[in-house]
Amino acid sequence: MSEKINIQFTRFSAFYSPLIATIAGGFLESEGLRPEHSVSPPGKSAIEGLVKGTVHVAQSAPSQAISALEQGKTPPALHFAQINEKDGFFLVGRNPEPDFSWDRLKGREVLVDHGGQPMVMFRYACFKRGLDFAAIRAIDAGSSDAMVEAFRAGKGEYVHLQGPAPQQLEHDGVGHIVAALGDAIGPCAFSSLAATREWLAGDMAPRFMRAYRKARAWLIATPAAEVAKIEAPFFHGVDVDVLTATIGAYQKLGNWSPHVEITRPAFEATLDIYQHAGRITRRHRYEDAIAAPPGGVA
Repeated sequence: MSEKINIQFTRFSAFYSPLIATIAGGFLESEGLRPEHSVSPPGKSAIEGLVKGTVHVAQSAPSQAISALEQGKTPPALHFAQINEKDGFFLVGRNPEPDFSWDRLKGREVLVDHGGQPMVMFRYACFKRGLDFAAIRAIDAGSSDAMVEAFRAGKGEYVHLQGPAPQQLEHDGVGHIVAALGDAIGPCAFSSLAATREWLAGDMAPRFMRAYRKARAWLIATPAAEVAKIEAPFFHGVDVDVLTATIGAYQKLGNWSPHVEITRPAFEATLDIYQHAGRITRRHRYEDAIAAPPGGVA
């Protein structure tokens, strides 16, 4: 008899396909685990579900633990595997710009995601590309859906969104992807899987991890169109061609690297990014935020 595993996303998008594929592709069932997934309510983190004991595995980010450490707290969960080793946001303009440079954002209205990590990363991307963030007219249009609606209604010259929203705007002829923040920033500990120390020490953890490793390898090696067919039931209202384009874009960007570990260099890169934004006052220890994947080496 299979055992139920509760998985919660803080955000749900094709960007998190390594975890979605683990659920959608039958990989967990092969380990005797029956997945149930949910998305945390707006303004809440999936980490809260871990603390309450209603969630086994959460989609999160190492920056969550870094923020807790900065406040002098022990993080309630550890981040034990990466989902994405690069930023997954895109910059969408109103016109095709094959020769786009970040300098073009000077003095322009840009709908920027003002969420904690997205904004920190956007500022760092500007820095890496030699652009003073203060030189752009950054607009807070609210949630991702509200940003899309505002852009469709004619507000802003550029919009900063996670897939598949940019690909949907392209599909609808409303906008054109001009840049990927992952290219501007480079590898970092961006998004992750998190769990409590107790769960990581239990017998469900290595079974989950085996399934996740297999799903991740499958996702990297499989044509985007085939992945999109498997994941399509999770994306009601999203055209399968849009989903295919999104998955293909992330495969090409290298968001889903073959290794599952959150590496020290990736963690240090994220510390650099948060230090640049003035969000941390000191370098935090890798071991205080990150755990090795349960079950040992693959």
